[in-house]
Amino acid sequence: MDVGLINGLPGHPFFVHGAAVLVPLTALALVVCAVWSSAARRLSWVLPVIGLVTLVLVVLTTESGEWLEDRVQESALVEAHAEMGPGLTPWVIALFVMTVAVWLLGRAGPRREREHSGEAVGPARGNAAAVARLASSGLVRVVALVLALVVAVGAAVQVYRIGDSGAKAAWQGRFSTSRSGAGR
Repeated sequence: MDVGLINGLPGHPFFVHGAAVLVPLTALALVVCAVWSSAARRLSWVLPVIGLVTLVLVVLTTESGEWLEDRVQESALVEAHAEMGPGLTPWVIALFVMTVAVWLLGRAGPRREREHSGEAVGPARGNAAAVARLASSGLVRVVALVLALVVAVGAAVQVYRIGDSGAKAAWQGRFSTSRSGAGR
């Protein structure tokens, strides 16, 4: 799939703006859902879907950036930005994995409640009950929260660093700090 051009224009700026919004938004949603399991239950499947969309968008952004790198003037700023870009992918993969994990943990709470009320039935009841007990344990929730925080902060910091280097590569020395004569 060629993500280099969109309607005759480089696709990278389009994808970048989406990634710059979705990575921190996904990171924030992950942390909120890790802290409040009721938020994870309310968001339901939306949390892992946002994580997946964010991952796909970051891959598209990286691919379109590599395409664009071959078509712009070389500079130390462009090279630095291009080297940093792929470093976001592992963070966003971890972000996606954690959105799925936190979503599953959020689903374990109602299962545990059904188990206590006697509603859980069927041959898999014993296994499901054991998984629900483990998932609702304080230690598992604390580990999930710590991992969610590390991944969310890491992804947000990395997207900021990459965005900052990209903005410098695109704009440094290419504009005036004083207003032009237009509109006076």
